[in-house]
Amino acid sequence: MAEFYDNIKCLYDKKDLKEEDRKILVHCCCAVCFGYPSQFLKMLGYLPTAYFYNPNIYPIEEYNRRRDELKKYCEKYDFGYIEENYEPEIFYQTVKGLEEEPEKGLRCNKCFEFRLLKTAKKAKELGFKKFTTTLTVSPHKISDNVFMEGFKAEKEVGVDFSPFDFKKNNGFNMTQKIANFNGMYKQTYCGCEFSVRK
Repeated sequence: MAEFYDNIKCLYDKKDLKEEDRKILVHCCCAVCFGYPSQFLKMLGYLPTAYFYNPNIYPIEEYNRRRDELKKYCEKYDFGYIEENYEPEIFYQTVKGLEEEPEKGLRCNKCFEFRLLKTAKKAKELGFKKFTTTLTVSPHKISDNVFMEGFKAEKEVGVDFSPFDFKKNNGFNMTQKIANFNGMYKQTYCGCEFSVRK
């Protein structure tokens, strides 16, 4: 794991801050994508809590598998874990008319929008001062589009969005190594049924 520590070039040390200022709610799409971001944030002195809100994931068996893998990882490394109900109808309503959009297109942006807005609202409800997402660790996601939706949620809800681009500094490769080390299940598609079709 030496390469992981070499990639921490950082930034700011939060360990001298009060606990409530170190807490950050992290929207997670799966355990694999949480691997590097969780350890990176911890190295910076944050106290990350995983937030699993993904009504886009299809089918229910896949949702359950990703959820269970994330819970297991959080338990192993003592990260907080919060889960919302699985309500795929919300996803279908949100992306109606965008079903044929390509990956990285408007459908993905709408998906980012409603999941990050929900994350911001949950952060405010639970007293977190900051939130972020693991979505930027994937090379299949445009980080600037994720940031745009995160800042929109910040403005609407009043909780700070932290724009970490987790794929930088070899982050994607590191999260794959962490997944391999922990024997994680690795999915073969983004999550929604439209990404399966493509």
